[in-house]
Amino acid sequence: MSTTIYKKLAHKPFRIVGGDGVWLHPENHAPLLDACGGVVVTSLGHCHPRIVAAMKENADKITWAHAASFTSDAAEELSEFLTQRAGPGLSHAQFLSGGSEAMEVAFKVAYQYHCERGEPGRQHFISRRQSYHGSTFGTLAVSHNLARRGVFDKILPPIECVSACNAYRGQQPSEDTPAYVTRLAQELDALIQRLGPGTIAGFVAEPVVGSTNGAVPAVPGYFKAMRDVCHKHGVLLILDDVMSGMGRTGHLFSHVEDGVSPDILAIGKGLAAGYQPISGYLIAPHIHDTLLRGSGVLQNGQTHVNHPFACAVALEVQKTIEDEALIQAVNVRGAQLRAGLAALAARHPFIGDVRGRGLFLGIEFVADKATKAPLPNGAKHAAALKQAGFDQGLLLYPGNGTADGHEGCHILFAPPFIASQEDIGELLSRFELVLSQCHDNMVADVNALPASKIQEKV
Repeated sequence: MSTTIYKKLAHKPFRIVGGDGVWLHPENHAPLLDACGGVVVTSLGHCHPRIVAAMKENADKITWAHAASFTSDAAEELSEFLTQRAGPGLSHAQFLSGGSEAMEVAFKVAYQYHCERGEPGRQHFISRRQSYHGSTFGTLAVSHNLARRGVFDKILPPIECVSACNAYRGQQPSEDTPAYVTRLAQELDALIQRLGPGTIAGFVAEPVVGSTNGAVPAVPGYFKAMRDVCHKHGVLLILDDVMSGMGRTGHLFSHVEDGVSPDILAIGKGLAAGYQPISGYLIAPHIHDTLLRGSGVLQNGQTHVNHPFACAVALEVQKTIEDEALIQAVNVRGAQLRAGLAALAARHPFIGDVRGRGLFLGIEFVADKATKAPLPNGAKHAAALKQAGFDQGLLLYPGNGTADGHEGCHILFAPPFIASQEDIGELLSRFELVLSQCHDNMVADVNALPASKIQEKV
């Protein structure tokens, strides 16, 4: 028996013994083509020689230094690198260890900002349905991922949510995109007014929703409209780019495609591409200036803030992505993957939607393409798809509860940026075998549904 705690306590995962490029090498198992970057992390793949060299070089410099007393060239240069590329709307950055930490501190900064402006009553955050922002109590409290709230739901404070921006499930047949955007903006405005504008600290959203329902992007104009509503009421726009950022969607920061600049932006996963645990958040000048002119002290302290070694590795990762034109590659390979998935969807009876941006793509399974009725027994099929992936030498990232938190399932695709045309072709070939392996069980479950259930729209 292992003394290590795993997510599934009675199930010991594969022992990993190596990796190179887009391939993982589990012990006593054929190599796995990484179709999802682990969990949308390994944008440079495994054992990239430039990053390995940077890690060796920086290991000889400094182990650790407390950020309250020291800074480092790496932290300063990484902050400068990111803020220069974020545009004038985001001026300062701080680095932490994981995405949940970055979001947690983002909420704390938002509230402190309001307090130092003389509005301590702004104590609440508005989120969206089918959202996820982290695993701490604070971040889970503003998330609407029902499965992850799970057993903790009863002790979490009430959450105020508006509708997700999900054109596949939320846009009415009679609505064009501007009308859909207007309806969603009016919904946010009405909620803020009902709760009282002076009680709301921020509105939080993922630019492209990730693990909860599989790479759902906002429709054009959505974030501009939501930003305008927020700023009308003095509410901060907080964007969670932890999964979708750092080049994954075809821009260094995914909100660039939406034409907005948030007040606070959280980043993570791809920041150091898995070579070091590191995340961060960026803030707008007006937030920094308010804190500077007020108490002058950020009311937060954590052990590994601005970790010199982690910052050095993240900086080298970001320079490598830029020097090797990998964001351009994301767009090229993303178009190839999307076209391949769309071709599979045309042949497969239960793939209802292919969506996403760049190399951040998802497919949603349905029982009926016309009504979009969710595929039944989503959790069972998500597990079967993952196992079939292992059988076919493909690491997949499935999820369930896709349609409404309870029903349906999806797969999220996020291969490393270094994937070649041949790698994407191999991914698609192996995934077609996965679909074939799971097809009969999907058919059986759909056939067992009452006709009335198939005709329901979720």
